[in-house]
Amino acid sequence: MAKKMIVSLAEMRVGEGGLVAGFAAGRGAAHRFVALGIRVGRPITKKSRGLFGGPVIVQAGGTQIGLGRGMARKVMVEVER
Repeated sequence: MAKKMIVSLAEMRVGEGGLVAGFAAGRGAAHRFVALGIRVGRPITKKSRGLFGGPVIVQAGGTQIGLGRGMARKVMVEVER
């Protein structure tokens, strides 16, 4: 039976998707996420991750976005595992 968990975008597995649960960030960073199309309650999928601390590529809506690991740690996602 799948269990719902909240994990950061950086902790998600490649190919895993979920719903954005919130941001562990200040108001400025949260506004930046919204401007990029990453919004609370919307689906997001982790497409790939760079080696050695490279960017995390995600799909939010119809857009693919590259985020640094620090920013990816601030996006909290509800996943089923």
